[in-house]
Amino acid sequence: MNSRFLGITVMTDFILNEGVDGVLDNITRRAHATAVAINPTVTAPSDEGIGSYQPPSDAGSSPRLFDRPLWGKYGLWVKGAPSYVPDASYYSDTPYKPRKPGVLTETHGEIIEQFIDAALERGLKVYFQTGAATPSGLLEDDVPLLPSGARPVRMAETGSLASEAIRGYNRAYVRDLMNRYPQVTGFRPDWPEYPCYKLDEAFQDFGPHVATWAGAHGFDFERIRAGVGDFYDYLHGSLTNEDLSAFAGADRGRAASIGLLRRFPVVMEWLRLKTALSLDLLKHWRESLDMYGGPDKELSANAFMTPLTLWTGLDFGQISKYCDAVSPKLYTMHWSVMVEFWGRQLMSSNPGLSEEVVVRALAHLFDLGDHITATRISDFGYPEPHEPHPIPNDCQERKIAQVCAEAGDRMHVTPLMHGYGPHDDFIRRFQIVADSDAHGVWINRYGYLSDAKLDAVGHIWKS
Repeated sequence: MNSRFLGITVMTDFILNEGVDGVLDNITRRAHATAVAINPTVTAPSDEGIGSYQPPSDAGSSPRLFDRPLWGKYGLWVKGAPSYVPDASYYSDTPYKPRKPGVLTETHGEIIEQFIDAALERGLKVYFQTGAATPSGLLEDDVPLLPSGARPVRMAETGSLASEAIRGYNRAYVRDLMNRYPQVTGFRPDWPEYPCYKLDEAFQDFGPHVATWAGAHGFDFERIRAGVGDFYDYLHGSLTNEDLSAFAGADRGRAASIGLLRRFPVVMEWLRLKTALSLDLLKHWRESLDMYGGPDKELSANAFMTPLTLWTGLDFGQISKYCDAVSPKLYTMHWSVMVEFWGRQLMSSNPGLSEEVVVRALAHLFDLGDHITATRISDFGYPEPHEPHPIPNDCQERKIAQVCAEAGDRMHVTPLMHGYGPHDDFIRRFQIVADSDAHGVWINRYGYLSDAKLDAVGHIWKS
């Protein structure tokens, strides 16, 4: 039997549908999971337009459907409420307030504690999965900004990593959950960095919170802002096919990258600022967890995968100061759609660019395979539920090895792969992690795991 770590994220919707024991039987007896991540929310079906649609829209136009029925459907509207009654006094020093409990809290809230206790009794570790800087109702003051001061076009509505209001909310939220569910193993904050799904997102954050934080930590914010603004402008009006041809060619832009850094030397200082901010946010998470949960509570960060972390700011080599584990995301459908997002923005901003050169340059920049044959943006994009993800094994294997090398023996590496996609392609992607040197794996989410997928996971993992 494989003794490595295997976690599965489970939304409460499916616990309410299949029952505590039904879900736990599936993830332990079928998949042989050793951990589970949940969210402290209870839900119920709702009328169209009320609440949120599940599965949620992803990348703006997600075609996803669940593999498992939820209230008899594979996609539907649901309304939700916290599974507990928050203590409002904990949030007195932040403008962000907890979600209000309601009828669903009263009627279904206890199922979360029942599930936690039952999972712990079976020997599973239990985590809360939450946003690292995504309070409900993000205030305009906390929206990250471009060097120009404009609001970026984004896929992920995350907040400024330097916002004291968001940090105050995070601390209150940890306190609230530790007070109500002290038995959980730990927390899994998502995006303790600046997401870069779209090109604008890669140029976050030049808002006033970062200006203040940078000055207090020895960074020349105005110099960085001006220099990065020049780089942004260059990508939005001055980019040529000749510029990109080196990235599309055999050396993948290694020499050209040096030339760009010489032309825009402040970019390295900007990336260092992002890394410092990401690390400081995780330090705050660790301090909050120590304060209200104790040092034995685990902190496991969900993050982008290399080389995208160069843009997001997360440093796998440094976060072990505060994290017990890291889960770089093997979200291959996102890597694919990023070529479309970045490619269309670059082409619209730089008329005359060759689509083939843009596609191949971006595929190399994101490291999407050893042999790039794509010539059109449509060769990438967001895969339909029946379509294999257009990302080969070689780069996935390489990325996992790179993170393991950066983390060393200082913390566990447990890649987070996604259950979305056809059965055979899901198994292909899962096998990559199973065959790697990673300490384990997380699978997101249970709703995309049919019984056949769960059985296949168990077969591979125990062998």
